[in-house]
Amino acid sequence: MKTRQPVTQSITRRRFLGVTAAGVGGALLAGQSGQGAESDAASSGIASTDHFWYRPQPEGLFVDSHRDHKAFGFTDGKVLLSEDNGRTWPHSSAFPDARQIVFSCILQNGNVLFSALAKLYLSTDNLRTYRQITVKNADGTDYLAHSPQNPANPGWYFHSLTGVNTWDVNGTEMLVWGNYCNVIGGATPVNIYYSTDHGQTVKIAYSFGRNPHNRDNGSGGGGAAGTPLGNPDNPIICRHIHDVAYNPAENAFYACTGDFDRAEGRECHWLRGTYDAGRDQWDWKVIVSDAMNSRYKCGGINFVDGQLYWISDSNGPKPYDRGVFRCAPADITDPAAHTRLFNPEVESGNMIIQDGVILASHCAPASPLATGFIVSLDLGKTWAQYDLKEFGRRSPCRFHRKNGEGWFRVDLRSNWVTPAEMMFIKPKEAS
Repeated sequence: MKTRQPVTQSITRRRFLGVTAAGVGGALLAGQSGQGAESDAASSGIASTDHFWYRPQPEGLFVDSHRDHKAFGFTDGKVLLSEDNGRTWPHSSAFPDARQIVFSCILQNGNVLFSALAKLYLSTDNLRTYRQITVKNADGTDYLAHSPQNPANPGWYFHSLTGVNTWDVNGTEMLVWGNYCNVIGGATPVNIYYSTDHGQTVKIAYSFGRNPHNRDNGSGGGGAAGTPLGNPDNPIICRHIHDVAYNPAENAFYACTGDFDRAEGRECHWLRGTYDAGRDQWDWKVIVSDAMNSRYKCGGINFVDGQLYWISDSNGPKPYDRGVFRCAPADITDPAAHTRLFNPEVESGNMIIQDGVILASHCAPASPLATGFIVSLDLGKTWAQYDLKEFGRRSPCRFHRKNGEGWFRVDLRSNWVTPAEMMFIKPKEAS
């Protein structure tokens, strides 16, 4: 197998020629008209690397999620919905906490589920109206957020680090995600949530135990004193959930958590869960618990043709066990059966695979690159890395699947998780 040597480049923003407005997909903002490919690209801020085109978020608007030709966004005091990849935004509604939104998902039937602070909302009518959703426990009782010590830090109950949260499971769309929390926003119980009815009902799929290091003391991540949070009957603890992914070949879900090696036990776990739709019940098992400097501290789980791919977020004490790995799902507990496809040699917290394209990112505080991307256009045969330093020091995360015109949507976070900006990336054809 011929492997192309990885490259690290800084790409400055520039025009690229020969692409029509339809080809760049949603590059025009509302009110713009096509004046030829060159002017469209330049006015929309589109730039190019050898492997992909990219463009920043629209001015004054944060696009929080997209699907097919729809996009959900927000600005000060308002949420918006587009049906033409962000060219126009005909649907909107007043929403005072819009700048607090940290999760949203456009469902297959057009419903929009989104969260702000510790609350979850659903719109079923293109944002004409929305209502708060009360999460349910497995027994059908209400699962309610705790009363925070500091109202300004109520907890990131529904924030997801990943943008892929829905899958077709035996003909039914399932929404399944876990909350990345206990860093900023307040101490939070750690849960996996799910919905099988387009967000109308959201339930707890799994609830982690009470972490003594993330009690609610009013701070952004909690501490050793304060209100204990989580399931008192579960001895498995973690700081937060990195990723939840579905493997159709097994009809099973996998979840990875982080972060620390505690006296009470390690917080980095892999869980495997199966869902019984007839009984509406989950069965989860911890299959791996390992150190924070191991390959199992993972930032992105993907399944392609029955194979498991993931990228390491390894940190803590050296030596680090980093890279993009692949194995059969049955071999996840056996490192000797893993294939390391590429090693970026830094913490890498997010990865998506679609149509043979692997797109991953650097964790900015641990990287020599300002805004680092890792890319393969041929499912891991060749690799490249890019520093899009014009965005500043940013950690890309929340990669959404490509929209109807081929663009991935990506969050850009300051430090590691503090919300900042977003951007779009469109992969080129593999040569």
